[in-house]
Amino acid sequence: MLDFAGKVVLVTGGAGGIGQGIVARFAEAGAAVAIHYRSSDAAASALAEQIVSAGGQAATFAADLTVAEAAVQLIEAVVARFGRLDVLVNNAAQQSLAGLLDMSAADWDAMIAATLRSVFLCTQAAAHQMIARGGGAIINITSIEAEHPAPLHSHYNAAKAGVLMHTRAAAAELGAHGIRVNAVAPGLIWRDGLEAAWPEGVARWQAAAPLQRLGTPADVADACLFLASPGARWITGASLCVDGGVTTGPSF
Repeated sequence: MLDFAGKVVLVTGGAGGIGQGIVARFAEAGAAVAIHYRSSDAAASALAEQIVSAGGQAATFAADLTVAEAAVQLIEAVVARFGRLDVLVNNAAQQSLAGLLDMSAADWDAMIAATLRSVFLCTQAAAHQMIARGGGAIINITSIEAEHPAPLHSHYNAAKAGVLMHTRAAAAELGAHGIRVNAVAPGLIWRDGLEAAWPEGVARWQAAAPLQRLGTPADVADACLFLASPGARWITGASLCVDGGVTTGPSF
């Protein structure tokens, strides 16, 4: 049921930490993977080479997904390269800190463009291709912050909340075309140097999470794999929380 041989999967922001985990997991499951990046050429190429060396199929694609034409061209390039598109994982996003009283309009606009506008543009372009082939699956990486705001993240919280609602709206419209649209909402995901950069935050998270650890890119990737698989064939418009249970705690 988790065999993706013969399927083509596009992961936007595929050169980053979570993106790399998602790309690697789909490649392990037999999919041909399209690795999108905006500026991390070396990281994307290294990941693709690793997959190809292991006997898989992978290719890299550069695009600025805040630009409508670029998003359309990305989807068209993936289909031209692999012949089809079965799964889109909208993972590309921006994450930055800014206080509400100090944030500029440009800061706000940049966050919305990179994190929310890109999801709309890629979903629309991918849906046209998927409809022509009878369906597909779209998975949006949101965040627990879509429903649980965090300090200095009002722009990020709003953008991710928008992605969550876009997931539900797209699921409602695209279901008739055989396209399922779901979201994965990660909690705090480990990355190299995180403990040193934010020791107090990591400690608070581990104390609050019932499973007592940070998440990993593989944890998010496995959720994506399930939602894209036939095992989730009757699931659409859902948001799967992948946070080690931290949001089960009291809010006061």
